[in-house]
Amino acid sequence: MKSRWSDAEAAQCQDALALRVYSSQLLGRDADLVLHGGGNTSVKVSESDLFGETQQILYVKGSGWDLATIAAAGFTPLRLEPLMRLATLEQLPDLEMVNQLKTLQTRAAAPTASVEAILHAVLPFTFVDHTHADAVVTLTNTSDGAAKVREVYGDAVIVIPYVMPGFELARLVGERFAAEATSNTIGMVLMNHGIFSFGETAKSAYERMIDLVSRAENYLQQALAWEVTDDLPQVAERTACNPLTIARLRQQISEVSGVPMLLTCDASDAMRSFAMHPRIAAISQRGPATPDHVIRTKQLPLLGSDIAAYSAAYRHYFKQCASGHPDGASLTMLDSAPRVLLSPQWGMICVGRSRRDCDIVADIYRHTIPMILRAERLGGWRALPSEAIFAVEYWELEQAKLRKGRGSLPFQGEVALVTGAASGIGKATVEALLARGASVVGFDINPEVTRLYQRPDYLGLVCDISDSQAIVVALQQTILTFGGLDMLIVNAGLFPVGSRIDALDDALWRRVMQVNVDANLTLLRECYPALKLAPEGGRVVIIGSKNVPAPGPGAAAYSASKAALNQLARVAALEWAGDKIRVNSLHPDAVFDTGIWTEDVLTARATHYGMSVDAYKLRNLLKVEVRARDVAALAAEMCGPLFSRTTGAQLPVDGGSDRVI
Repeated sequence: MKSRWSDAEAAQCQDALALRVYSSQLLGRDADLVLHGGGNTSVKVSESDLFGETQQILYVKGSGWDLATIAAAGFTPLRLEPLMRLATLEQLPDLEMVNQLKTLQTRAAAPTASVEAILHAVLPFTFVDHTHADAVVTLTNTSDGAAKVREVYGDAVIVIPYVMPGFELARLVGERFAAEATSNTIGMVLMNHGIFSFGETAKSAYERMIDLVSRAENYLQQALAWEVTDDLPQVAERTACNPLTIARLRQQISEVSGVPMLLTCDASDAMRSFAMHPRIAAISQRGPATPDHVIRTKQLPLLGSDIAAYSAAYRHYFKQCASGHPDGASLTMLDSAPRVLLSPQWGMICVGRSRRDCDIVADIYRHTIPMILRAERLGGWRALPSEAIFAVEYWELEQAKLRKGRGSLPFQGEVALVTGAASGIGKATVEALLARGASVVGFDINPEVTRLYQRPDYLGLVCDISDSQAIVVALQQTILTFGGLDMLIVNAGLFPVGSRIDALDDALWRRVMQVNVDANLTLLRECYPALKLAPEGGRVVIIGSKNVPAPGPGAAAYSASKAALNQLARVAALEWAGDKIRVNSLHPDAVFDTGIWTEDVLTARATHYGMSVDAYKLRNLLKVEVRARDVAALAAEMCGPLFSRTTGAQLPVDGGSDRVI
């Protein structure tokens, strides 16, 4: 492992807290040290209070912050002396510990301090670093792991047996460190948990961490337990499989979870090869690398796709472990759905309420696999027993969050597809759906659709909807990216230059019909099987036009195509209601913040009516301007609970038109 420290970069830091931020980010940027919010760091400083009196303050990483991106605001300042006194108590329940940490904050707006704040306080060093380094965790999850750790480090570290994070661990560390530390001690290994390093400077604490982890890596290399790809079988060429298999799995998992869930699929050779390991049934079923992973991954992955069997096994696990838990009678069982599925054909499927959750699960398990294989080379992978894993999964602090209720956005865990997403109403609809928690896929012929958002819950695909094969391919990619499809917003269309019937060109007529009707028929037909598997029922919103109920002269092709699409939607509402798919239409008019309404076009139309541009924009009964975001908001609401009892509806979004009314 290489040090990322730069004296030049460190020289830019103005104080100890800035150095703490800098070295924390160095740790957080190395996935072999820290994954997604794991690990924590601290620094002890002297500060003056409002009375000018000097007090010792511990700045420790706050809950919810990631070391890779942490800022000064992510560290919670706590009064050090009373914090250290807490470690002398005989007992301190978790909820009371959190309460005490809150009362010791010197900044009310700071995040809740790490539950390991007391542990950081009792270590007599200015800078304290804690990571879950893969190499170290590998050693601790083997037979005679403690002996291997001592073989690697000698008296450079103190070895602490596994104790659940929080007060008990802090008290034990305080006792053991005082009794065992020597002048050679530069770190501490927590069995089945991670490693600490410390020093009087940020650089010394950081580089000690790099040195200690490098020693573990070197040990694995010398024991021929580093390069382990030879332990995996060669994969055969993957046979084609209908992505709807994934959508069906998602439906089953969501039913067990009680809420819609997303699925992501990693069908790489590496993942498929691990799933094909001849001893996969044994090595994958021994537990996670560290107990805190259980919050993300559950205790065990599912081999294959029998969701019902996994759910039954989880309920048995809960019942068995809860019977021996001191608070077992009051525990609320979490959902019994898997978070990781392993399959020789699909590799690894990860489950979460958001794409970010899925990605975190995937990252954790991608790091777990080499740890398992390396530990097997050292005599066998040995995770903690179920009772210890259960204690973290059903930790009092996690149960308290559950009892308070975890609010979620209305479309969290659901997938929406928007056509014509690169601009206008389509782009606004993407924004509205993302704001409501959906994962969104945008189709558009314009490559700009791929660059709309750089975030995990958005996928932009270049797709000409008049190409039926392009629709099939893009829809497959949608399902493989998010696991299924819940909502379809049919927005893409062609608005041709005005032409009276006597001058209407056949080619133009056919092109408009091809895009506005034929292409959308293909889209609806291809989306139907996935919409039928939507956990909360499928939803379709057709972006029609005021020209459906009230056509105007010079727009025969457009008006007729939109009317045909509207009729198609009505038939779909009739045919698909039995599959719990609802289909509704919106008919906007005069939405001027879209691509077709350039300043020249606006000016020309306003002049035609003898009006100013501003007056022309308000040419409706309510005298209001209809914007793309207004249409988008209603399209999103049509997919929500307010319209859960409505299908086949047609709503104008036009500010009121006497011709429509």
